[in-house]
Amino acid sequence: MSISDADIAFVKDHFAGVGTLTTRKMFGGLAIYADGVIFALILSTGALMIKAKGALASDLAAQGSQQFIHDGKGDNRVAMPYWTLPDAAMDEPELACDWARRSLLQNS
Repeated sequence: MSISDADIAFVKDHFAGVGTLTTRKMFGGLAIYADGVIFALILSTGALMIKAKGALASDLAAQGSQQFIHDGKGDNRVAMPYWTLPDAAMDEPELACDWARRSLLQNS
């Protein structure tokens, strides 16, 4: 999947309550920034991921979110600090913004 203008418009609308948003296409996906701080990605598969570690990652896992794990060199699998946005937040922009704000607090 390639990132479309519609994908970018969705992200900017969905996270409008977070701050000044910018995006950058990279590696077939999209990096999403609020006020210059990265807090989310859209993978080339279309998955919307929130940057999280520690308690935030645990809270996302409790909501059924999946961690981004990619194949490294050889048989090595690498866990990245990104988790899928919970299903409920995909339909509720304010809930999505709550997750995004928590991510930004821990990553700024």
